[in-house]
Amino acid sequence: MKGDDLIESWTAGQVTRGEVPAQHLAPLTEVLDWSKEFLVSSHPELGRTGPVCPYTQPSLRKELFHLAVPSAGCEDLPSAVDSLRTRHATLSLPLSEEDQELLTILLVLPEFDRGDSVELDELQLKAKNEFVAEGLMIGQFHPVCPEPGLYNEEFRPLRAPVPLLAVRKLLVFDLPFLLTDDLHLDHFLQRFAPSIPARVRDRLVSQVVA
Repeated sequence: MKGDDLIESWTAGQVTRGEVPAQHLAPLTEVLDWSKEFLVSSHPELGRTGPVCPYTQPSLRKELFHLAVPSAGCEDLPSAVDSLRTRHATLSLPLSEEDQELLTILLVLPEFDRGDSVELDELQLKAKNEFVAEGLMIGQFHPVCPEPGLYNEEFRPLRAPVPLLAVRKLLVFDLPFLLTDDLHLDHFLQRFAPSIPARVRDRLVSQVVA
């Protein structure tokens, strides 16, 4: 595992107070405002009750919501993405198990093409194997991200105003995001099989039968 010197990160509170380099303030603030407005709210097209992301509000409230950018001069973006694993592990160390589940890091990438998500999609896909193997989820958000919602295929919950990658701890309820890859599913089962809730287990059985 590489070090985490290829990224810089700040808490949501630091971004709100403007305690970040001036060149990063606008995109980080744009992402944070979107997080506070879209992710924490319900949506008529979501297909279920509750907020778009049930973890964002408690993460923000406990100051466990972090925003990051590649370090100045970083020309190896895949390595910068990889270093998110180390940064997450470092931030997790002093936390309780409950708070570790809320720890979130968003790597904001304002230089990416906002009209085409292919580059970001490929970056996330290449990183996902190692992240899932270490018990982490990594997801891509983009202004034109085509990924549909779990409960409504017409809804696009991964559309954000600025391209970014989001990292948090892998949870048992993440199963639907891992069903399309046997390796990811294997890592999931190794980690959670003894404690999979009945409704999650039923979904897994249905998917396998299908």
